[in-house]
Amino acid sequence: MAKADKVATVAEITEQFRTANAAVITEYRGLTMAQLTELRRSLGNDTAYTVAKNTLVKRAAADAGVEGLDDLFVGPTAVAFVGGEPVDAAKALRDFAKAHPLLVIKGGLLDGRPLEAAEVTKLADLDSREVLLGKLAGAMIGTLTKAAVVLNALPTKTAQLLAALQEKQAAGAPAEPAESPAEADAPQAVDAEAETASA
Repeated sequence: MAKADKVATVAEITEQFRTANAAVITEYRGLTMAQLTELRRSLGNDTAYTVAKNTLVKRAAADAGVEGLDDLFVGPTAVAFVGGEPVDAAKALRDFAKAHPLLVIKGGLLDGRPLEAAEVTKLADLDSREVLLGKLAGAMIGTLTKAAVVLNALPTKTAQLLAALQEKQAAGAPAEPAESPAEADAPQAVDAEAETASA
């Protein structure tokens, strides 16, 4: 490869490291061109599956400020640069590796942090962002539905309470508590004392 081509390749991979949401490093030894094409299709348009020499990928990672991945750049290496949802890409790679054991997931990078192969597999086991948003929306709809039921029941409960109060009043129950006999007699006693004093 000419020096100018190497420089261009390093610059391109550096940019991919900088802009990708995640990266998964794989070894593809023994896979056919047809299988690599199938893998690229399964990853979708948001993930670029880049095959390059390890020396160039190492240099690009260093230029992008990525650390902790150098040990993974051995053997025939390809990097899946994920522009979309990392969980979806991890699932696609895991499923492809199950069907084609020659693809080996060696590790990756997420939010600037190196991942081991087992962590990439765990990432693949998570629900995607869309699924999580769907679950959250379902939970919110359930909560709102319960709140609506309670709020709709309030006018009925209020009407029932008012009807019960009206029935009590119609049955002769006093609206205000009656005076006690002592309270009723108190003004008369005061008047009687006043008359005796004046006589």
